[in-house]
Amino acid sequence: MSVPQAPLKFQIGKQGITEGAIQTLKSMFKTHRQVRISVLKSSGRDRNNIQDMAKSLCQKLNFPEIYRVIGFAIIINRP
Repeated sequence: MSVPQAPLKFQIGKQGITEGAIQTLKSMFKTHRQVRISVLKSSGRDRNNIQDMAKSLCQKLNFPEIYRVIGFAIIINRP
């Protein structure tokens, strides 16, 4: 019986979604099924902005839009 993996954690700050962030997330998804992304205050977080970030991340990762927004966190699942 396998033990479920806890999601990896990642943070997006004032620089927002950079190419480096995308590359890091891609490497995380090679070994993990789920990543929890915390949106920090310095990124100018608000509800609509976080939804837009989640959609943008899925597009840049070439994933179908399989995500949840809980508070100021985005949880993305690998397809």
